[in-house]
Amino acid sequence: MPQPVPVPHGLPVDRDAGPFDPPSAITRLREARPVSPMLFPDGHEGWLVTGYAAVRQLMADTRFSSRQDLGVLHVPYETPGMPVATEPSPQVPGLFISMDPPDHTRLRRMLTGAFTVKRMKQLEERIVEVVERQLDELARLVPPVDLVKEFALPVPSLVICELLGVPYADRAGFQGDSARFLERDVTLEEKMAAYGSLTSYLAELVTRKRAAPDDDLLSDVARDGGLTVEELTGIAFLLLLAGHETTANMLALGTFALLEHPGQLAALRADAALLPGAVEELMRYLSIADVFYRYATEDVELGGETITAGSTVVVSLLAADRDPERFEDPDGLDVRREARGHLAFGHGVHQCLGQQLARVEMRVGFEALLRRFPDLALAVPAGEVRLKSDMNIYGVHELPVTWSDAREVSA
Repeated sequence: MPQPVPVPHGLPVDRDAGPFDPPSAITRLREARPVSPMLFPDGHEGWLVTGYAAVRQLMADTRFSSRQDLGVLHVPYETPGMPVATEPSPQVPGLFISMDPPDHTRLRRMLTGAFTVKRMKQLEERIVEVVERQLDELARLVPPVDLVKEFALPVPSLVICELLGVPYADRAGFQGDSARFLERDVTLEEKMAAYGSLTSYLAELVTRKRAAPDDDLLSDVARDGGLTVEELTGIAFLLLLAGHETTANMLALGTFALLEHPGQLAALRADAALLPGAVEELMRYLSIADVFYRYATEDVELGGETITAGSTVVVSLLAADRDPERFEDPDGLDVRREARGHLAFGHGVHQCLGQQLARVEMRVGFEALLRRFPDLALAVPAGEVRLKSDMNIYGVHELPVTWSDAREVSA
């Protein structure tokens, strides 16, 4: 039997072990007790799951519900201005990430065909064009330059806008609302204002597309008369938010990680064939969408513990992807590693719908960036890079970079 450990008060978030590593308190918990009792800031007793095997089992078990309307969702962080919840959150129409089968299955099935490997390969040529054009713009600038603003954020934003049919000219609004919605330490009123602004915009957009469909994914979905405008809005919100925030953070944080591991960077520059595997390894190593919630609908045995019905369960994908029981030398970045089986895209029925698109964007993006800027370097000490420890999707706020030749880099 695992030895009892002190019940933590809230989820540790301090990246004291380094910018790419889990908080050391979470690592210690995983080593001592991969399924740990957890005391939430509001006093509720729940669970924290950090071991790879337990996380994978939990995410494949539909007895752990994703719905927020079954019970009270206890926030694991101390969040200023966030009132203590006393009743379940209402179900948001169309937001299938917070649904269980069969509702989840009905909505997700409508979108699966748009994100197949074959469809993403067909999109690859357009993604290459977007990446190369953005790097043309980057090369015309005089360093130091913020790689987030000039490359990591524009590329996935352009791609998802084209795929969904969202006007890229509106990006300032949806990017600002998305960022504010994902901030951890803001009041509930600020978070809901951002959510309301973004969903109001998307409701108008899907209403127009239903009236006059175009050649894009949201128009395809809007043609289905069985969906309400509210459901269409929820779907659009989820796809737009996930479609640019996650890949943007991976492109920026992944570049930061490679620059801080020059041996791994040199290996990639020497052999582009390593890139597909390197993308998987960077996903495992960084696992930027780290914390997820589940709600036990009945008593479940997990990792030698009994999770009682009604418990809120917090899952750390980053801790699971750094589990030495699954990956050798898990805290090392190794672009030659066989990292398939990582949980960075989730697991089970909620595994990331857009993972193939993200893979193509990262592979194309990293290949072109490293090829066209062979001496790319941080423009500030690594310790001065501002980390997104205040956000629900991890990354960097800015990544100042430089290179030796400010003239246009040849493609």
